[in-house]
Amino acid sequence: MAETMRALRKLEAGPGAILQQVPIPTIGPRDVLVKVRAASVCGTDYHIYTWDPWSANRVKPPLTIGHELAGEVVAVGREVTACKVGDYVSAETHIVCNRCPRCHVGEYHLCENTKILGVDTDGVFAEYVAVPEQNVWVNDKDIPFELQSIQEPLGNAVHTALNGELTARSVLVTGCGPIGIMSIPVAKMAGAEIVIAMDVNEYRLDLARQLGADLLINPTKEDPIEAVRSVTRGYGADVVLEMSGNPTAIRQSLKAARNGARVSLLGLPGRPLELDLGADVVMRGLVLQGITGRKMWQTWYQVRSLYRAGLAERLKPLVTHRLPLEQVDTAMELMGSGRSGKVVLMPDLKA
Repeated sequence: MAETMRALRKLEAGPGAILQQVPIPTIGPRDVLVKVRAASVCGTDYHIYTWDPWSANRVKPPLTIGHELAGEVVAVGREVTACKVGDYVSAETHIVCNRCPRCHVGEYHLCENTKILGVDTDGVFAEYVAVPEQNVWVNDKDIPFELQSIQEPLGNAVHTALNGELTARSVLVTGCGPIGIMSIPVAKMAGAEIVIAMDVNEYRLDLARQLGADLLINPTKEDPIEAVRSVTRGYGADVVLEMSGNPTAIRQSLKAARNGARVSLLGLPGRPLELDLGADVVMRGLVLQGITGRKMWQTWYQVRSLYRAGLAERLKPLVTHRLPLEQVDTAMELMGSGRSGKVVLMPDLKA
């Protein structure tokens, strides 16, 4: 093995990233060295690349960015037992402390001291990455690398969708970014009666259709509340999966929910917003759930079972672009354009 590798580095505060030759990571006794085969691009990576206010307050360069991983184990520390050289793996990106009260009671996804791969530690937009053993997930080898790499964001979709009953329910998905779109086939496989997708982006709505949405709503072209009620016997959706973080969409989703509905909130608003809690939530008995990350490791097992039951095949249209590391600028432009599904960087591809 060579001593150096290519890695996409955020070297200083400000937009952009640079492809550099850096030393291949060394691993400790409980670490795993992974040769990266595919690394999908997340909205968080886009925020770090463009250097928005959140990134400026959180990220401390220099740093290798990226956190959605699929790869092959090429070395393990002497105390590692969870995997072996040659395994195909992904990674849970939340590195938890195992000491706080939330970890002690098994709520690792709510760890008080979480560090995030590619945000707080060097990430996966590189030829190799070192991952703590406790974060490694061994994949089935018949799953394409690009679909292995999207399991982390898929876990968000699964956690959001399956955090309550879906069988014979009407489901409204607001926000058709990749995670919102991924929740559509998850809901269908869980027995949803009808899945409604809402977004202002026609490209993303078409992807939602390809992944199984029964009704598409563009709220700039029709009244979304009336559109939802028209297919739910006038009552509104039984379940709302709010994936956009858009203040208008959040308010519309509450009004489009039936009395007593579950509203699971994953999207992050960019600023505080005003809601009519009395009229839209309290007096209508809505159940609001804040969703963060994935349950460790319950959600990963659910994803594995769903993949084996056919979800991997259903998700293939979502991966719209595969690019080499050298084309990170193109990847980020695609992310910002809204005309992509999942964009995957593959170090072995030639520029």
